[in-house]
Amino acid sequence: MVIKQLFLKHKGGLYTYRVHNKKLDSYCKENGFNPLYNYLQGIFNECPNEYFNTGPRSSTLKFKLVDDLIEVQGHEVSLLARYGLDNNQFRFNDNHSKVQVFMLENDKNTIAMEVPIWLYPNEIGCYESVFRSKEVLTGHIDLLRIDDDKIWIWDYKPNANKEKYAPTQIFFYALMLSKRTGLDLSKFRCGYFDSNYAFLFKPQDKFLERLSKQKRLF
Repeated sequence: MVIKQLFLKHKGGLYTYRVHNKKLDSYCKENGFNPLYNYLQGIFNECPNEYFNTGPRSSTLKFKLVDDLIEVQGHEVSLLARYGLDNNQFRFNDNHSKVQVFMLENDKNTIAMEVPIWLYPNEIGCYESVFRSKEVLTGHIDLLRIDDDKIWIWDYKPNANKEKYAPTQIFFYALMLSKRTGLDLSKFRCGYFDSNYAFLFKPQDKFLERLSKQKRLF
């Protein structure tokens, strides 16, 4: 089975977690990302679904945390999004699936989609004051790519240039995946995109230092 999938009924809807086994195996071995390989395969055996039905979600965070965004017009992922929307226009009803599945099936660097992730309250300081909760923070990563010896976390946003809080959401995706795999945050890169624009940034520990200044905005 080249693409392995798992249906996850979590708060917000039904998520189809998919992994491209051949690319995952190849890229993780080449780049020394065995912890990522183990995590992604482990989800098929045991996903803590109870975490995803209550508590805060990364996609609902409404505060700014990230600076130094790099805007790129005509990025590779934007071109892939365009192809996905066109090629899968009759295969799926929603644009996310059109783009995600096309990239997983056709892009040599995309290894997984709709990846479930979580963060425990004791894993960072100021957790309760920021999230106003003692429950686990959760999320689903749209797309994972391995490119230039880095793990890229990508989120498809139909109107990327109008997004205000997407960088915060995606930063926490990187933080959560770093905690779950044990891989250093420096191994990750982040971005969000549509068919025209892509916005990139490097997740950094300094963003965590700003958390104590944030108010509850979600």
